[in-house]
Amino acid sequence: MYTFEPLLLPRPCACSNAPRRLSCSCHVLQESLLSSASGYSNYRGILNWCVVMLVLSNARLFLENIIKYGILVDPIQVVSLFLKDPYSWPAACLIIVSNVFILAALYTERRLAVGTFSETSGWILHIFNLLFLLVFSSVTVLTVPSLTPVGGVLSLGVYTVLFLKLYSYQDANRWCRESRQAEAKRLRRSHSCPNVANGSAVRSHVSYPGNLTHRDMYYFILAPTLCYQLNFPRSPRIRKRFLMRRLFEMLFLMQLLVGLIQQWMVPTIQNSMRPFQEMDFSRMVERLLKLAVPNHLIWLIFFYWFFHSSMNFVAELLQFGDREFYRDWWNSESVTYFWANWNIPVHKWCLRHFYKPMLRRGTNKFLAQTFVFLLSAFFHEYLVSVPLKMFRLWAFMGMMTQVPLAWFVGRYLNGNYGNAAVWMSLIIGQPIAVLMYVHDYYVIHYGSSS
Repeated sequence: MYTFEPLLLPRPCACSNAPRRLSCSCHVLQESLLSSASGYSNYRGILNWCVVMLVLSNARLFLENIIKYGILVDPIQVVSLFLKDPYSWPAACLIIVSNVFILAALYTERRLAVGTFSETSGWILHIFNLLFLLVFSSVTVLTVPSLTPVGGVLSLGVYTVLFLKLYSYQDANRWCRESRQAEAKRLRRSHSCPNVANGSAVRSHVSYPGNLTHRDMYYFILAPTLCYQLNFPRSPRIRKRFLMRRLFEMLFLMQLLVGLIQQWMVPTIQNSMRPFQEMDFSRMVERLLKLAVPNHLIWLIFFYWFFHSSMNFVAELLQFGDREFYRDWWNSESVTYFWANWNIPVHKWCLRHFYKPMLRRGTNKFLAQTFVFLLSAFFHEYLVSVPLKMFRLWAFMGMMTQVPLAWFVGRYLNGNYGNAAVWMSLIIGQPIAVLMYVHDYYVIHYGSSS
C-alpha cells in the first residue's frame, strides 16, 4: 500500500460538507500584479530579462563589428599614441619637471613658517608658482612637436592634479599659521590642524610646522586625495591579496579599454566624418546613437578602473585610510547630486577651498555653484584643447550647460524621471563632444589631403 504525506492531499473545499455541487468559490477581490494598487514590487525576473537582452544585443553588435572590420586590436599601436620617437619621452620629462613646482611650494611654506616671508609675499609667491605651473605645462605641450595628444593629456592631467594639491597645501598651512597665532581660538577647517591624532589608525601625530618635510610633501603628492591635512587616517597594514586583486583589475581593464576603443569606437568615429561634412542630419543622429553605446561602456569601465581599482591600489600601497572615492552617483535624481558624488576627491576640494570660502564672503549659493561649474569647465577645456592644439570650447560649453540642466531637472523632474534625465545626459552628451572634437581635429589635420 502507498502512503501519502498529509501536505500532498488537497485541502477540503469550503462547500465539502454541503451537498455535492458542480463548483466551489475560487475568486477573491484582488488587483492585477502590474497594477499600481497591487503593491507588488518584486521585479527581479524582469531585471534579469533586461540583462539577458542587453547581453544578446551587444553580442550581436560585437559579431557585426568583427564581421565588418575584422580584428583591429593592435597593442603595438598603443605605444605610438604615447611616443613618436622611442628615444624621446617628452611627456615623462614634463612630469619629472613638475618636481620644481612641488619644491617651490615646500620651501615657500618653510620661509613663511619661520617668518622670513610675510603673508602677502608668500601668497604672491604661491599664486605665481601655481599660475606658472599651468602656463609652463600648456606652452610645453603646444610647442613640442614630438608630444602626442595622448601624452599631452596624461602630462596635463598630472599638472592639473598638482595644481589642486598645491593650492590645498598652501591653504591648509595658512590655516595652521592662523591657528597658531590665534592660540585660544582654534580654527577647525576639515581637521587640517587637529589637537589630537585623526583616529586610532594614525601612527604618529604631526603638528605645524613639523609637517614641512620632503617626506610629508611627497606622501601628500602621491596620496589619492586633493585636500591636504597634517595627519591623514592610515590603515594598519598592507593587505597583499587586496593589492593583487586591484592590480589584476587595473591590468585587465586597461587592456579591455584599449581593445574596445580600437575595435569599436575608432571605426564608428571614422564612419561618422562624412555625415558631419555633408551635414546629413539623419545620418549624424544615427552615428551619434551608434557611438553612444561604446562610448558610455568605455566611460563606465574607465570609472571603475580609475576610481576603484587604481585609487584603491595606490591607497593600499600608501596605507591611506580614507577610501571614499565615489558614492552612489548611479542613483542620482538630480544633476547636482551626480556631480557631488561621482568624484569625491574633486568634490571635497571644491567644497573646502572654493565653494565654502565664497559663501563666507557673502556669495549666494546659486552663484557659488555656477563658479564651481565654471572652474570645472575651464579644466575640462584645458585637458582637451591644449593636447589637441585647437580651441573649440566644446568641453567648456558642455560643462556650462550642466547649470541650466541642473536647474531644469531639479525643478521639473524628480525620482525615476530625474535619474533617467541624468543617465540621458551622460549617454548622449559625451558622444556629441567626442564627435565635435574628432571632426574638427580631422578637418584641421587631414582635411586638405582628403
